[in-house]
Amino acid sequence: MSLLGRMFQARDKPAEPRHAKNALGGSRFSFFFGSSTSGKPVNERTAMQMTAVYSCVRILSEAVAGLPLHVYRYGEDGSKEKALDHPLYRLLHDEPNPEMTSFGFRETLMGHLLLYGNAYAQIIRNGKGEVMGLYPLMPNKMTVDRDSKGQLYYLYTRGSDDSPVDGESGQVYLPPEQVLHIPGLGYDGIVGYSPLAMAKNAVGMAIACEEYGASFFANGAAPGGVLEHPGVLKNPDKVRESWNKLFRGSANSHQVAVLEEGLKYQPIGISPEQAQFLETRKFQTTEIARIFRVPPHMVGDLEKSSFSNIEQQSLEFVKYTLEPWLIRWEQSMARRLFSDTEKKVYFLRFNVEGLLRGDYASRMNGYAVARQNGWMSANDIRELENLDRIPAEDGGDLYLVNGSMTKLADAGAFAGVTTTETEDKAI
Repeated sequence: MSLLGRMFQARDKPAEPRHAKNALGGSRFSFFFGSSTSGKPVNERTAMQMTAVYSCVRILSEAVAGLPLHVYRYGEDGSKEKALDHPLYRLLHDEPNPEMTSFGFRETLMGHLLLYGNAYAQIIRNGKGEVMGLYPLMPNKMTVDRDSKGQLYYLYTRGSDDSPVDGESGQVYLPPEQVLHIPGLGYDGIVGYSPLAMAKNAVGMAIACEEYGASFFANGAAPGGVLEHPGVLKNPDKVRESWNKLFRGSANSHQVAVLEEGLKYQPIGISPEQAQFLETRKFQTTEIARIFRVPPHMVGDLEKSSFSNIEQQSLEFVKYTLEPWLIRWEQSMARRLFSDTEKKVYFLRFNVEGLLRGDYASRMNGYAVARQNGWMSANDIRELENLDRIPAEDGGDLYLVNGSMTKLADAGAFAGVTTTETEDKAI
């Protein structure tokens, strides 16, 4: 049997599955998608056509995918070191499956998290239970439920497009140990709900504003109007079609109209400026950035940004936006990919130091303080700067302190004066 065939093999199917009565408590959040109050349908595809949504999803997905992800081992003295020999290290750091890079895999799953509120990947294990591969699964084809004994299970609706090897389709049962599930914020803590589904009215209004602007320019950047005739027209449809053919569309704007037989053009409606159209579009961009907690300057809105506060906003983006997502990733992967024995020895971490380093001058000042106070060596600093290590025999691993500093109990010891005598003289 092929690898993809083994991936979707159903086994140990649950008896008498019990579906949750409350749709909000399970994975069936799809009913939230659909028409918004603006009248525009909102789903993962229509939302991604909005530049603000696309930018937010791309920023967060690329940020998570671009961070170094390492498997670490606890040392006996409480230290940590990279577990380069662990099978998961290569899968997570380089290549989770033969078809994807680590960057593409994490970018895809993070995009699912932001659009659907959940990310799923099937875990392929060998006979020893070791993880051999991770394959993304579409969240809109996945259902999370409980069997008659209250145990969680996953049902994946597999179509012909899921595997190029064969044409089998249908629902496939997957036990929890075969699924890497990273949930977003949700009602029950097990399945997350889609940010787009929760904020569909805000996204729908943004879609409506964009379509209004597009149709406005399609009509020659002029509001609709009425053609008035003093008499009775025999063929009004022909006059309307002739007018639209000559003057409708942005390519026909500013054309000179020639009106005959007392025909008059009377515009109706109000201008986009009066309707605050541009302000509405700008507010909806900020609204979408608020949904994903992305600083407005990262989606191109620099109105309230300056050189003095963009750096601080970028640091806040790492701390308040990116870090919660990274913790979800780390804990979900450690919980599902490590065995109970391995959890006591190994852990996963994203390295965000590169995003928090600041400019060159600030880094150098920080390194100088750390070096002078003895809690960083030259090699510690060089590793953070991606520089080659200094050999240990040349002092690369030495921890130095300022010679003018000493313990209070030893003050005056060089002159043969005790601490008590020094205090009496001071009094």
